[in-house]
Amino acid sequence: MNTVPGRTLTQPDWLTARIAEMGRSWGTTSLRIAGTLWWCMVSSALVEQVARAYAREETPPAPVLDRIACEVRPDGGVEHITVAVPGDGTVECGTALRDTLAAVIAPVAEASGAGVPSLWAIAADAIGNRALDAGVPAAGTRLAAEIGDKLPTPRFVQIGGRTFVRRISCCLVFEVPGCEMCTSCPKRPAVERKALLEKLAAES
Repeated sequence: MNTVPGRTLTQPDWLTARIAEMGRSWGTTSLRIAGTLWWCMVSSALVEQVARAYAREETPPAPVLDRIACEVRPDGGVEHITVAVPGDGTVECGTALRDTLAAVIAPVAEASGAGVPSLWAIAADAIGNRALDAGVPAAGTRLAAEIGDKLPTPRFVQIGGRTFVRRISCCLVFEVPGCEMCTSCPKRPAVERKALLEKLAAES
């Protein structure tokens, strides 16, 4: 595992190389697909620490690019991101996360050809999922409201006695040879998606 400073996430040459590595690991030559899959992982790692703090009603760390460290896997993915300097109240967390997301999304879109709105939607779903993992979906809604700007509000749905993120983004994994559409993919017909989520809820 290689660790790089947060500012590296904005460097076009580095991004292009990591997205290409992700594509090779998934068996796709499409930069749009590889870049989208890469961003799904990175955005989740970017928001995890903050969403968890919001869920626990703790003082969240401000994820300023110059304060974060990224653990990079051999396949180019960023598995874990930590804020090197704890939040001290001098930087508003929502503002810091908005600026960081914006600073990374623009070059990712340029390097991959993925649409900027699609990448923001992926970040919104990541916030929803990380808040749900922490057991407090409302924390994701609150964090998203503080980020504002181009970030959609995470949505949730109750199915089979469980709460799921009602996704607004697609990771494009179903476009990879040999892969299937995610159970909760918004591109599935609503009736089919609901039936699959009901089955998942029953199994768990």
